[in-house]
Amino acid sequence: MSLFLPEFTGTALLLLLGNGVNANVVLHKTKGNNSGWIVIAFGWAIAVFVGVYVCTSLGGEGHLNPAVTIADAIKINDWTKVPVYIAAQMLGAMTGAFLAWLSYRQHFNETTDADGQLAVFCNAPAIKSTPNNLITEIIGTFALVFGAFSIAGGKINDVGISLGALNALPVALLVLGIGLSLGGPTGYAINPARDLGPRIMHFILPIKNKRDSNWGYSWIPVAGPIIGGVIAALVFRIIQ
Repeated sequence: MSLFLPEFTGTALLLLLGNGVNANVVLHKTKGNNSGWIVIAFGWAIAVFVGVYVCTSLGGEGHLNPAVTIADAIKINDWTKVPVYIAAQMLGAMTGAFLAWLSYRQHFNETTDADGQLAVFCNAPAIKSTPNNLITEIIGTFALVFGAFSIAGGKINDVGISLGALNALPVALLVLGIGLSLGGPTGYAINPARDLGPRIMHFILPIKNKRDSNWGYSWIPVAGPIIGGVIAALVFRIIQ
């Protein structure tokens, strides 16, 4: 449980705030309706900061993302924590998505745009193209994982840099940069749990006027981030 609870709590907060900002911007009759991509990008960056900070404050490693967990296992050659972390991430993502829906359930009922309802929970490409969508997720997650590894293990003049739990801040800024720079084609899932957990909740929850959960696309935000994370871990090992 000591391994599970911090990662579960952090991921639940990540998705509560992340899906929450999506809902605020997309759904009808909210205070933030149509406030735009910048609000979404900043909201997700803050969600990452809060999730990672709380997780590490509770004694966790700040693994809110299966792609990061798998990449870290490759980097350090230790897979013992991977099953527990991924279970915590998936259940945390589903919990956070549920709480975001609970907060905005009246607005879901007021929204007739079924694609918009789905976009609150999970990603879809701006232009559908399987190879290009997959490449975009690989590149975005490579930037996330390689950048996060560099932040966590960075050195100046052979002196290690450590901000403790505040390492969450530069990671959040990294996610903000990825969202602003690389988020346009696919919505930058860069995290299998962030997309798949809420997509499952969209499928389960009683949402008025909802569409199907677009399962045909669902493998891309899972496979792309894992591939990007693996590549980042291998490159990081080579250059370290």
